[in-house]
Order: sequence, then structure tokens, then C-alpha cells
Amino acid sequence: MHNTPHTVSDVMTRNVLALKTGATFKDVVKAMREWKVSALPVVDDGHRVVGVVSEADLLLKEEFRDGDPDGYARPRRPEDVAKAVARTAEELMTAPAVTVRSGASLAQGARIMARNRVKRLPVVDGDGVLTGIVSRCDLLGVFLRDDADLAREVRRAVVERLVPETPGAIRVEVRDGIVKLTGRFRETGLAPVAAHLARAVEGVVDVDCALSGPHRHIELDPDLPDDTGAVTSPGTPPA
Repeated sequence: MHNTPHTVSDVMTRNVLALKTGATFKDVVKAMREWKVSALPVVDDGHRVVGVVSEADLLLKEEFRDGDPDGYARPRRPEDVAKAVARTAEELMTAPAVTVRSGASLAQGARIMARNRVKRLPVVDGDGVLTGIVSRCDLLGVFLRDDADLAREVRRAVVERLVPETPGAIRVEVRDGIVKLTGRFRETGLAPVAAHLARAVEGVVDVDCALSGPHRHIELDPDLPDDTGAVTSPGTPPA
């Protein structure tokens, strides 16, 4: 995972249990209890993901066991009522499944999870075939990258890319995942670009940008303040 873009396939769990559509209600409960998971993907005969069964889907049967005494106050969705009498994974599952491609970036995976409010995502290839599972914890693991590793990648992917002729003019320091950039660019507009690129490096927590543009030349720009820190000695006429 060093100096390369990180994808979901880098962090996913490859050894994953999946249910066949014909798995019984009891089979589903046993599998969740044995694997200590709250949701499982459901696959067809070609191992393509067709849905996901969660604990919430299973609990509907218990909720509806004695009828629905407050049903008039809380209208139920037809699919919830159907799941309450379901006997197989195919009848229980939520479909279509929310999945993520194995080649997706970690940021894309995180957005899909947040948008759909799920804790785990089945990972599929281009044909929809199950290749693994990724969890919130897996996606957060990238923030455990070593500070020295992050500094090397920022230098390579940001500094050497923007100023290949003088990379030493920009200093990169990383502490607890926070990148600090100091130094000067020949073009003032490159400073925000550098901060943006550094923030995009996987594992970077935040960026402190103390970059600036080239030195001012007072003799060429008399109306601009001198930022060199030089002072004029008393009694010495200005240049």
C-alpha cells in the first residue's frame, strides 16, 4: 500500500460467507451467529450478488409475531409485511444490493456507505461477482499509515509533480497524519493546488499550508510591501 493509489480491493476481506437464494431462515440466523456479522450478501448460481440480508430483515418476523397492535398508527411498507412471513434468503433480502467495485477508491467506498447508511458493502467485479466484503473499519485503516510513508508520497505525488526542477524548495513534514507544507513557489497560484493534492493523498488527516509565492522585488514593485524582512539602518538613505 506504499506510494500507490489505494482501492477497495487493497483493504477488503476476501474470505467472505455468502448465502444462496434458497437458504432457509434458520440457515441465515445460524450463519450470522457463527460469523458474528449483522448482514450477509445473497448470490445466485453464478456467484453474482443479488441482494443482502440483514438482522433488521430477520427481526421483522419477531416484530410481527403477535400481529401489529399499533399498525393503524404506524403504516407498514408492503415489503416489510412480506419479509415477516419470509422463509428463504431470497424472500428476506433487500434488493438490488448496494455494492462497490473492487477498483473503487476508498473515498468512493466511504461515500457509498454514508449515502446508503450501511456498515458493510459487498465488493464485486465488473460482472457483479462477489470478490469480498469491506467494512467501515477497513476504510478507516488507511489513516494508520506511517507519517514517514505519507511524507514520501506527498513529496512524490505533490512536490515533485508541481516543481520537478526544484523540489527542495518545498518542505514536507507529517505528524499524526497532518501534513505541513512550507516554502515558496515561483507561481503563487500553485500553493492552493499543492494543498488540494496533499489532502487527496490516502491517509492524510489534514493539511497545514504555509506556502507562499516568490519574493517581492521592491525596486520593481515600489507600491508593494517588502516581505524579505530587511530593514533600513538609521541614517542610511533608502535605495
